[in-house]
Amino acid sequence: MTKACADRESLAQQIIDSCLAMNAQGINQGSAGNVSARFEDGFLITPSGLPYDRLRPADIVLLGLDGSTADNLKPSSDWRMHRDIYACHENAGAVLHAHSTFATALSCLRRDIPAFHYMVAVAGGNDIRCADYALFGTQALSDNMLSALRDRRACLLGTHGMICFHDDLDKALWLGVEVETLARQYWHALQLGEPVILDDSQMQQVAAQFADYGKQPARGER
Repeated sequence: MTKACADRESLAQQIIDSCLAMNAQGINQGSAGNVSARFEDGFLITPSGLPYDRLRPADIVLLGLDGSTADNLKPSSDWRMHRDIYACHENAGAVLHAHSTFATALSCLRRDIPAFHYMVAVAGGNDIRCADYALFGTQALSDNMLSALRDRRACLLGTHGMICFHDDLDKALWLGVEVETLARQYWHALQLGEPVILDDSQMQQVAAQFADYGKQPARGER
């Protein structure tokens, strides 16, 4: 979605579209969760508490990496998590946070998602960690998140939900859907017992296969 977009209004509309798609795909509800995209020296993020279907591009808040803004609306209370991801991960172009049902259920149990399925590798490693709990909107929550995101693109947030980042808004939404899908599959597998976990060497093979995963030659190149 972002694709070198230099126009604030256009990027703000893409953030709104991502929020609506997030709810339509069932990984979020109402105005819970939040979405942002890197912009110039800071980032654009959804405002606090406004229903997604009423948002307009002018409602999307521009924040600096120091948390400052000249806009009138308050940013999402979780802006610190977004800010810290952009500050610590140069490859982060967009961030998505959702209260998706199965990821949240696992986070309430403080359960990591292990390598029960090879697609766990989409988050960047051999598992999807669950961060320790901290009050929403606090720096403590963001610090816990950063620990769980070490060498990862996604994590669960203790008794809260999930968060992920990627190159752009399209990819962040894709990853958010994948994480919730994995959480749902893991939950269902647990109903019959403890799933068989792929070992490190098997996951290394998966990572090698993922090096070219989804990459197609340009049109006309065969």
